[in-house]
Amino acid sequence: MTARLPDLVLDPMIRAALAEDLGTYGDITTRTVIPEGTTYTARLNAREAGIVSGMQVARMAFHMLDAGLRVETILDDGQPCAPGDVLMTIEGSAASILSAERVALNFAGRMTAIASLTAQFVAETKGSKARITCTRKTTPGLRIVEKQAVLHGGGFNHRFSLSDAILIKDNHIAAAGGIVPVLDAVKANASHMMRVEIEVDTLDQLEQVLATGGADVVLLDNMNNDQMRQAVAMTDGRLVLEASGNMTLPRIAEVAATGVDYISSGALTHSAGCTDLGLDF
Repeated sequence: MTARLPDLVLDPMIRAALAEDLGTYGDITTRTVIPEGTTYTARLNAREAGIVSGMQVARMAFHMLDAGLRVETILDDGQPCAPGDVLMTIEGSAASILSAERVALNFAGRMTAIASLTAQFVAETKGSKARITCTRKTTPGLRIVEKQAVLHGGGFNHRFSLSDAILIKDNHIAAAGGIVPVLDAVKANASHMMRVEIEVDTLDQLEQVLATGGADVVLLDNMNNDQMRQAVAMTDGRLVLEASGNMTLPRIAEVAATGVDYISSGALTHSAGCTDLGLDF
């Protein structure tokens, strides 16, 4: 099972989501129709198959609204689920359960969909050394949980922010005057603790990177399979190679077979949708 994030890190986004849903006057429907003191046991159920994610966040949402709720996780983050499986039980105040329900389901459904899609990508790399990784194409404000869901699906994380590493893309190269000047600038100015990745879209550019030095990782952008195979041969293990650009699920097996080290896809987060989960009393 993937290590949990500290609750303290997740607290602000869950608190903000609850505040957004409760509005200025709280859950008026529940307050109007549920008698005070009513208790129930609710079950968070899967209505379709997938890889579970978001149970830590769901638990926090229920406890943040009512610390007295008794929450038991049945299937934890990273575990497979089938339709009808119970993922979590919540026992206690019916009003509290109902008021936290939507926030818990929104997070868990979104995260489970990302984990499930990631697992499909990972399955396509079987028999190769390629690892599946996400990108920064995440929902604003939700990056940390969406990237955590990628880990639950068996993938790996790329940068969390612009401050994590140096990633030189085509516009940086154009603005700096070319591959050689931009890598010379890295050598002159970058911290010795900072990893450096550079994007190339031709094999000629890759040759310049190899000749100039200064990079740890090369991102092969929108190359075809034959170009990627040539890049692997040219590099001969001297640099880490990441394939990116139009990395859709039907392509993954053949891209992995080229010998690249990583395959990054924004689709893991921007196209995952939401798994159908339900909360039933």
